[in-house]
Amino acid sequence: MLILKRLGSVAVPFLVLFLSILGHPAFSASLPKSTEEMLKKLKLDPAILSDIDKELQVPKGWIDGAKKEGKLRLFSTIDPPQAEVLFRPFKERYPFIAMEYSRASHEDRAIRTLVAFKNKRFVTDILTGLGGSFFMYKEEGALEDMRNIPNLKNNPEGTFDPEGLWVGMHLRYWCMAYNTKLVKKEALPKRWEDLLTNPLWRNGNLALGNRPQLWALVVWKVKGEKWAKDFLTKLFTEVKPQLRREGMNAMLELTAAGEFYANVPAAEYRVYQKTLDGAPVSYTCPEPVPAAVSEMGILKGAPNINAARLFINWFLSKEGQIAQYLSDFAPPVHKDLRRKEFLPFADQILGKQAGFRDPAIELEVQPKLLEFWDDLWLRSGGRRRGR
Repeated sequence: MLILKRLGSVAVPFLVLFLSILGHPAFSASLPKSTEEMLKKLKLDPAILSDIDKELQVPKGWIDGAKKEGKLRLFSTIDPPQAEVLFRPFKERYPFIAMEYSRASHEDRAIRTLVAFKNKRFVTDILTGLGGSFFMYKEEGALEDMRNIPNLKNNPEGTFDPEGLWVGMHLRYWCMAYNTKLVKKEALPKRWEDLLTNPLWRNGNLALGNRPQLWALVVWKVKGEKWAKDFLTKLFTEVKPQLRREGMNAMLELTAAGEFYANVPAAEYRVYQKTLDGAPVSYTCPEPVPAAVSEMGILKGAPNINAARLFINWFLSKEGQIAQYLSDFAPPVHKDLRRKEFLPFADQILGKQAGFRDPAIELEVQPKLLEFWDDLWLRSGGRRRGR
């Protein structure tokens, strides 16, 4: 105090600055413990979160509202153990919000949630992975406008809805998984049409999942309708892949078990997880590389709307994006985290021609693709979806 008196008015600004620095949430000492552990595990410099205080600034009303709500419900595709890793920093920052998480199939997550909404029932506040169902939600007016969420600005153009109805939560690449004991690297297709010419992929050695919107939609967009229809027709009638009813994760398990040589489509982060478990699988991306973001949205009029806004704002921050990368190795969508260290199988993706799946082609092209695909699928012995 004596020193302050001698310094007079000069001391006051310095004292204010000193005290503000001590309480500044960007300092590693004030980061959640789980975040510090996360950075250490990924060998990241804490300076990567130097602006986290700015990223997490939200209207006071959201905090007050979330405290009154006290909980948040979320439907997604993340495995529960991975979700627990992802949610830890959020729970430390917002301990007054009780998370209720459910891993759900597309049918339960997107279709049944919309049916419930139409009947004025809310089974969740946030849902992810809308995919081809987005247009149904839009027509029903079932999604909140999220343009008031500050961290929406962190997403590059094309990874969020211009009307704020969805925002990309992370990147996805939908290419091929293959069994490393059964396929040599030199046999891997460089372009999608190579699947038609290499006899390795015939005799049931290639498995095809009934999710063309994940990959064929982008090929259609990049190569054109005529090329895509010709390619798909030859794929079904000449290559004659196994037409599988399983989900994409189950197909990957079968590839690892040697049930077939490779499967289409496959997500790079899921394949990477299997490699960490020691499975004999790897990943390859023929050109054009199908890229997308997993959509995340808030149901219109969600009971826990403030908690939902807090979560999405946190998720789109660097802290949230790094946490989700640690949880399941999905590449961040944050514009400042588009770096090689956050991209499994970077050598199979970077530097190649890529196509991006966006809501415009989901609305305009996807119905034509599905009609064409379903005809090929059924004529080739596949079963209708949901049967």
